[in-house]
This record gives sequence, structure tokens and C-alpha cells, in this order.
Amino acid sequence: MTFSDLSTLLPEIALVIWASVLLLVDLFIPKVRKGWTAFLAALGLALAFGLAVAQGGGVGAGFHGMVVSDGFATFLEALLALSGALGILLAYDYLKRQQMVRGEYYTLLLFSVAGMMLMAKAADLMVMFLALELLSIPLYVLTAFARPREIGEEAALKYFLLGAFAAAFFVYGIALTYGATQTTRIAGIAAAVDTGRANLTLLAFGAGLLLVGLGFKVAAVPFHMWTPDVYQGAPSPMTGFMAAGAKVAGFAALLRVLVLAFPVLGGRLTPIVWVLALLTMVVGNLAALAQKNIKRMLAYSSIAHAGYMLVAVVAFANAKVAPMAVAAVLFYLGAYALTSFGAWAVVVAVEHAEGQGLEIADYAGLGRKHPWLALAMTVFMLSFGGFPPTVGFVGKFYLFRVALDAGFVGLAIVGVLASVVSVYYYMRVVTTMYMKEGEAEAHGDAWLNLGVALTALATIFFGIVTAPAFQWAVQAVLHL
Repeated sequence: MTFSDLSTLLPEIALVIWASVLLLVDLFIPKVRKGWTAFLAALGLALAFGLAVAQGGGVGAGFHGMVVSDGFATFLEALLALSGALGILLAYDYLKRQQMVRGEYYTLLLFSVAGMMLMAKAADLMVMFLALELLSIPLYVLTAFARPREIGEEAALKYFLLGAFAAAFFVYGIALTYGATQTTRIAGIAAAVDTGRANLTLLAFGAGLLLVGLGFKVAAVPFHMWTPDVYQGAPSPMTGFMAAGAKVAGFAALLRVLVLAFPVLGGRLTPIVWVLALLTMVVGNLAALAQKNIKRMLAYSSIAHAGYMLVAVVAFANAKVAPMAVAAVLFYLGAYALTSFGAWAVVVAVEHAEGQGLEIADYAGLGRKHPWLALAMTVFMLSFGGFPPTVGFVGKFYLFRVALDAGFVGLAIVGVLASVVSVYYYMRVVTTMYMKEGEAEAHGDAWLNLGVALTALATIFFGIVTAPAFQWAVQAVLHL
């Protein structure tokens, strides 16, 4: 191990050390002063963000090629660090209101972000598995953080059991891939295929099992069963963080594996991913129509958005549009994370003690009593639905355009129709806020209100000024 190896993982190492020290420091911070823990956690994320951006997207490998620092990783590390910071903004006031002020919430969040960042840099399947566990185990604990609430403990148990089951598929996929290529390094797998040393049949089975494990993490149908129960049972700030962060990390691994390790299997995997994309869009949107609980509605909405991104993953099979397909997914990950955090911030503000205020009907009258909060929620619902001039519209435009350019016209049409269906349940929230009588209440400190305002403004801003963010995504792909 050399300094060059360590420098490749500098943001992740710094974040893990910071979280470990914060875990000890938090023991000496009084319960009434846990704001300092939140501040120090945010400072650690700012440090990780700065280190990631300072690496400049230059391509470099460490630990004998097991991890890689490139533009793709830098883009996702920056996005994940910002997601962690927004997760802290959502949690601070909520934990006080729900009488769950415990500093370990923030350290667990930091460890999970470190795992997500490592997932973006993993150039070896074993490292990818370790990153998957590092990001997942803290999420299992955070899901049950509102102990002794039974709904949270039940959700955590479901998440843990299904997550372990998916991890077993992932490990078995690694084993089959190693058997087919005699290596677990992504570059080595591609080299084995290029030189004809790989057993393509065995490799296809291994790739399929890896797809199952990653499909669970991104909540693709039929690996989505955990999503609505976990979203409903977990504390709302944790759900908001998981909805964005886990999806970013899952697609980071999925894209790196498909782009670098298995491009030769595109013909075999494309029909599978095509079906996954179709089912995920259709099932996610149709199930969301029937939901009355806003957390479950957003859970099925997140499933549908995973389906939209899988449309571009399918388009990757066409070599002519492959770079633009990956760039479209990266841009949409940022767009979805931004919109999702804003929506969950409003959910946190409206939720009362003991999980009350989570029905869509509880938003009746919000437009009259809290007009700015209702306006922000309207922006987020419009962005989810793909209305201009929001960033969600631009993101969907890029996704469906690459599908059309790749020749997958039918899948693109299904995506557009599914998006049209989603308008119904998104607009149901808006009409409830403005057109139904009620006494909706909202709570939140200055930090939560700041989070709502920033995400709402950014959702509009990046819907209008799109070029810089999309160009960053394109540059990230060029350095992949």
C-alpha cells in the first residue's frame, strides 16, 4: 500500500475517520447540544466534498486497480456528499420533535455515505460488495432508529432480511463471474472477454445474479417489495436520504459494471433490462395511484423513477448513443435527488408526533395556512411529473431521447405514458393542498425551511439553466 493508493480513496478515508472520531466526541456532547454533532457531521461531508472535487476528475487507480478515481466517481461523490448534507438538514429538527435526539444518527449517516462513495469508485466486484455492505448496514439501523415503534422495527427487519438475501445473490454472481474469467476486477473481466478466455455462458449467469443484487438496491421490479414498507416505517429524514443516496449508489455500481465489465453481453442482457425497465415503470406508477399515505406514494414513485433511468441503461446497448445514455442517467440521478429531498423536506415539516400527518388528506389547507411550503411542494410534484420548467422535465427529456436515438421507440413510448399516469397522483397532492378544506399544520426550524427553499429554487434553476450540469455529466462519462 502506497501513498498513491491512499490518495485514490482520500475522500472516503477522511469521511470514515471523521465519523469514527465524531462517534467518540458525541459521548461528551450533552443531549441538549446535539446540534454540534449535526454541525460536525456536515463539516465532515463538506471536507469529503472538497477532497472529491479537488481530485479534479483525473483518472487514477489504486490498490492494484481495485478502486479507481475518475470523472464518473467525482461526479457521484459530489452528489452523494450533498445528499448527506441535505439528509442532515432534514433530520435535525425532526429528531428533536420526535424525541429521538441521539448523535449516532449522524455518524451512521456518514458511514453510509462513505459506503456509497466507495461504491462509485469500486473497480473490483469484491470491493463493490464491501461498499454495498458498508452503505447498507447503517441504513438497516437507521430504519429502526425510532425505537420502540413497532412499524419501524418491522420495516428494519424486512429491509435487513431482504437485503441479506439480495447480497447473497450478488456474492453468488461474483463467484460465477470469477469462475468464468478467473478475476473479479472489472478491467480484468473485460480483458478476459476480449481475449476469448471467458466462458460467456457462465459469465451471463453471473451478470444476471449481479443484476439481481443491484436491482434490489435501486428498487427495480420485481426486487422492490421492501420499498413501500421500509419507506413508511423508517423515520422520514432517513427515508429521504435513502431514497436519493441508495439509488445513486446502486446506479453507480450498475453503470460501472455494465459499461466496463459486460459490454460484450449487451445482446444477452438488453432484453432482461428492457423487461425490468418496463415492469418498474408500469408497476411503480400503477401502485402509486392507489396510495393514500404520502410516504408509500413516494416509495412507489421512486420505483417508477428507477424504471425511467433503466430506460437509458437499455439504450446503452447501442454503441452510438452509449456515452449519452450514461450521461443522461447521471443527470437524472442529480435531478431526482434534488427533487426527492425537497419533497421529503415538506413531508418532514408536515409530519406530527407519533407518525401523524402522513396521509395525503392531511395536506388539505396547506396552501392557505403555509403558502410558501405548499408552493415548494407544488414545484417538487411538477418536477416529479416532468413539467417544464423544472429539472425533472429536462431529465426525462434526456432519458427518453437517448432511448429513441437507440431505436427503443416502444420503451420510450411506455415511459412517456407512464409519466402521464404519474401526473394524476402527483397532482392529487397539489389539489389537496389548494382545493380542499383543512387545517394542515407544518413544523420546522430555520434549517429545514432553508432546505426546502434551496431545493425548490434549484429545481427551477437547473430546469432553465441546464447546460453546465449536463456538460459535467458528459465530461464524467468521457473520463469513465
